[in-house]
Amino acid sequence: MSNISDISVKTIDGKEEKFADYQGKVLLIVNVASYCGYTPQYKGLEQLNQDYRDRGLRVLGFPCNDFGAQEPGTNEEIAKFCETSYGVNFDLFDKIHAKGSQKHPLYQTLTTSVEPQGDVAWNFEKFLINKQGDVVARYKSGVTPTSPELIQAIEAELAK
Repeated sequence: MSNISDISVKTIDGKEEKFADYQGKVLLIVNVASYCGYTPQYKGLEQLNQDYRDRGLRVLGFPCNDFGAQEPGTNEEIAKFCETSYGVNFDLFDKIHAKGSQKHPLYQTLTTSVEPQGDVAWNFEKFLINKQGDVVARYKSGVTPTSPELIQAIEAELAK
């Protein structure tokens, strides 16, 4: 099991943040895109945010243009799209690379921590992180935010 607590990222408005700041929270990390067949998952991700935020879940969206160039916008455009199209209120971050030679250290850790290991295959892959910052599960794009297997895993981590 790998831990992400030492990794730093930038928020969508440019602030530096360490995952250690999320200690004690369960995280759902998702690489997101505005022009993807899976883009409507934003609605379910925001539903998870509303349903579980008070219990300690943080949904973290990482815009990524690595898959079919489906996230071409600036951070400002992405934030506006998410808010106006899906009412997104969960945390969004700076656009990053989830694969390739410029893969962000976050994704270097995520993609080697749990099965199946290897590069992210498409937009809206999900990684579940426990309260200690350990990567505990990975879900392919087709697993929706409201799927029973994901919700059960989130509830189990929140209960620990």
